[in-house]
Amino acid sequence: MRRVYSSFDLAAVHHARNLLEAEGIRAVVRNEILSSAMGELPPAECQAELWVLSESDALRAELLLREAPAARGQAWSCESCGEVCEAQFTQCWRCGSPRRG
Repeated sequence: MRRVYSSFDLAAVHHARNLLEAEGIRAVVRNEILSSAMGELPPAECQAELWVLSESDALRAELLLREAPAARGQAWSCESCGEVCEAQFTQCWRCGSPRRG
């Protein structure tokens, strides 16, 4: 096993795990509940961590996670109201219309 990512943002760590799992890389999240010990333990020790189960997947996992922000795509304009929405949204936040195209 090898650690490939850590963050105080638990949602970000689980998102990273989901990205790896989608690529066939098995991974586990550790230290999920240590944030409650911050203050008693050094903050760096309380970060949630993502570990790949196979050492041979570690390099590929690190590359995938490094490239993940670039894979988000382009912003889009709502055809109904013209609002510019970020790529991760499938529905306009302003009027609720679904993304087309």
